[in-house]
Formats: sequence, C-alpha cells, structure tokens
Amino acid sequence: MWRKTIRKGLVLNIKVVLEAKLKESFYKEGAFEYQKRLLGRVEIIEVSSIEEYIKNKQNAFIITMEIEGKQLSSEQFAQKIREIEQDGYYNEILFLIGGAYGLDNSVRAKSNFKFSMSKLTFLHQEAVLILMEQIYRAYKILNNEPYHK
Repeated sequence: MWRKTIRKGLVLNIKVVLEAKLKESFYKEGAFEYQKRLLGRVEIIEVSSIEEYIKNKQNAFIITMEIEGKQLSSEQFAQKIREIEQDGYYNEILFLIGGAYGLDNSVRAKSNFKFSMSKLTFLHQEAVLILMEQIYRAYKILNNEPYHK
C-alpha cells in the first residue's frame, strides 16, 4: 500500500478523545497534571460523537480503548508509541474512550490498534487518568528517565 510520508521520527501530537465529560474535579486535576508534565503535547478532547470527530481524520493513528483489546506492559506501550512516531505516515495519535455504552462498532472498525488497559471495566474518567499517567510513563521510559521504576 502506498502512503505519503508526513513525518519521520518526530514526536506526534496525542489526543485523548472521550465521548463524555470529565466531571469530577479530582479526575480533572489528575489528568491535567499529567498533561502539564507532558508540556501540553497531549490534549484531552470531550466530544458528543467520536464517530463525527474522526470522520475526516486521514492521517491519525486511531487507538480504541477496549476491554477486548491487546494488553501491553508499560515498556511495550512505550515501544508502541515510538513505532507509531517513527512510521512517518501519521500526524497524530488518537486514543478513543467511549462513554457509558462503550464505542460504536463503526468507530471500532476504524481502529488501527485495539488497546486494553485491563480486563476490568473503568469509568471513562478513570480511564482518562490512567491513560494519561501511562503516556507520561511511556515518555519517561523512552527517554531513559527514572520515573518508571
């Protein structure tokens, strides 16, 4: 398959897109703390329809958060992010988190990677906070910084 190279080896913008709201202040504060630590490179976007949001996303690597998805260690997760960045085709990484009823099948079908943080079910607000921490941890691992251990 032919693909035009957009970037090679650059750090991509990451967006955590949720089909809900971060309502509780302690979840917001935690997620925004990691966003600040990541120097604002990770954006949290609340939408009413993920399907609408991704409709025209041509060069986004789409990761759906699904219980049935693949589970990774923190090191494997960091490596996955690095592989996507180094691919050269994608201009952003989208992590999609569904609301109370999960993700629509049409959204799941557009996924480049189905990711599961656990076999447990989390509130979408908890999932955002845990995901933000894991993204932060991933960059610490990739930069050989001591946070991880």
